[in-house]
Amino acid sequence: MSKYKLQMPSKHDSSTVIAPDRAKTKPPGLYKVLLFNDDYTTMEFVIEVLQRFFAINMERAQQLMLQIHNAGSAVCGVYTRDVAETRVTQVIEFAQQRGHPLRCGMEEV
Repeated sequence: MSKYKLQMPSKHDSSTVIAPDRAKTKPPGLYKVLLFNDDYTTMEFVIEVLQRFFAINMERAQQLMLQIHNAGSAVCGVYTRDVAETRVTQVIEFAQQRGHPLRCGMEEV
């Protein structure tokens, strides 16, 4: 099918206009933001990160912190690429500023 549609001239317009078809857009891809366990970052700091950057309440933050500790990682949220990249950057910078080696990353859903 042609990329352009032929539009018929109106009564007041004697010219023919060629307009592109509307591009079919798909929704943006989603990415999981993960925190990874290490032997140095305190459990309290991980809870603080979960609450501050992922708006997770205390009870859920404690559950996720234990999952990170026991399973090695946990998903903290699912976002569009730009938001996920921003969260990862913010968490890493925050951890570094406070002397923690906390690892944070993202994976496509």
